[in-house]
Amino acid sequence: MKIPTITYIDGFNLYHSIDELGRPELKWLNLWSLAESLIRKNEELVEVNYFSAYATWLPDAYRRHRQYTKALQAVGVQLVLGQFKDKHLKCRKCGRMYVTKEEKETDVNIALRLVTDGLLDRYERAILITADTDLKPAIDTIRHHRPDKDIFVVSPPKGMKRARGLDPKYEITPGRIANHLLEDSYFDKSGNVISERPIEYASS
Repeated sequence: MKIPTITYIDGFNLYHSIDELGRPELKWLNLWSLAESLIRKNEELVEVNYFSAYATWLPDAYRRHRQYTKALQAVGVQLVLGQFKDKHLKCRKCGRMYVTKEEKETDVNIALRLVTDGLLDRYERAILITADTDLKPAIDTIRHHRPDKDIFVVSPPKGMKRARGLDPKYEITPGRIANHLLEDSYFDKSGNVISERPIEYASS
C-alpha cells in the first residue's frame, strides 16, 4: 500500500518567484503534474491544494488568474481562495492617508488545512511549496502533535534563502517548471472551451 501524500501550494508566493525569472510562459504551470514529480515511488498523490486570491480590481490580472484556476481545476487541483482587503496607510513624506490592497486568509487557510489534515490522518507526507516563514508555527504544531507525519518543504525558484526558517529540502528549478506546463486549452464534456492559455503566457 502506497503512502498517501497531499501537496499544499502557496499560490502568490510561487507566482512572484516565477515572475522574477522573467519567463512568463512558466506561469502556466501544471501544479498537479509538478506535485507528481515531487513524490517518491512508494507514495500516492491523493490531493493538490492551491491557495490564492483574486485581484478583482485589476481586470487583466483577474482574467488571466481565472483562466489559470479553471485549467488547474480541469487537471484535478483543488482551489482554496482567500481575499484581498483594503489596508489604510499613511505616507511618511506627506502625511496623507492612502489605501492599498492586502491579501488575507491565505496563510491561515494553508495552516488550518495542513494541521487539520495531519491530525485526521489524511496524509502521511505533506509537500508544502512556499518560502513564507509565517507558516512555521503550523509546521511546528503538526510535528509536535504528530511526529509520525513527514512535512517536506519545497522552496519556489530562488527562494531557498527566504525559506531558510522552514528548513526547505528542495528548490524548484525553472527547468522542472518548464517540464510541467499545462495544455494550451481545456474543454468540458461537450467540447466547449473552459480555459485557454492567456496570450501573455504563450511559449516563446
